[in-house]
Amino acid sequence: MDKPQIAFIGAGNMASSIIGGLVRSGHPAERINAADPYPPSLEALSSIAAVKICENNAEAVANADVVVLAVKPQVMAQASDSIAQAVQATGAVTISIAAGVTIASMQSRLGDKAAIVRCMPNTPALLGCGASALYANSWTSEKQRNYTESILSAVGMVSWVPSEQALDAVTALSGSGPAYFFLFMEAMVEAGVELGLDKDTASALTLQTALGAARMADENGLELAELRRRVTSPGGTTQSAIESFQHNGLDSIVAKAMQAAANRAAEMALEMG
Repeated sequence: MDKPQIAFIGAGNMASSIIGGLVRSGHPAERINAADPYPPSLEALSSIAAVKICENNAEAVANADVVVLAVKPQVMAQASDSIAQAVQATGAVTISIAAGVTIASMQSRLGDKAAIVRCMPNTPALLGCGASALYANSWTSEKQRNYTESILSAVGMVSWVPSEQALDAVTALSGSGPAYFFLFMEAMVEAGVELGLDKDTASALTLQTALGAARMADENGLELAELRRRVTSPGGTTQSAIESFQHNGLDSIVAKAMQAAANRAAEMALEMG
């Protein structure tokens, strides 16, 4: 695949992570532009890769094949307006990583026939092990879909979803998901301390256990239920803990929490217009 000219509007943590991943994967830094009103963000980005720093958004996207809108939802309207004329002239595909901003609202500013992809990444992308879900509108070509997938693949796995509404479920699962694991790990550390461990030991054991469990799930190719069964000896300590979780409704707690997150994602879309 040829290397597209990419413009980033916004040079914060997520944009910097994607740019860093792209350059590490072989994308030429000279084919990446970035614009941001906050000079320290541009300075930090320059230390990651020798990309072209532009003075304004329109200049950054002037010759772009792909535009990545890596800005907060609250400033998406202003950012979209600033690039609309250039995007309409070039036919570039616009990728949005802003939660709650619908394709319809973006088309109202970028043009009815604008190629747009909504992306829901998550924070592990900052370490190159993210999970991103993508949805493209009907004006996005196969080539532009390939461009989008190659860009987000630079910071982790990518999955296309069949509808824009499905992004609400993705938000509830992988978008917010890291925080669920952090909360569970916090609870494990606290419980370990209550059982007599010092906090440093409880924290170290919890982190390594989480890392090891994730690697086993990723590398063994077995269903999660089978992995759980293999470490749950009948009548043993693990079985006692699992039965306690089940008796106290862990499945229901998780389902209700994720439904709440999905509902909030849908509400945010309405609030953003």
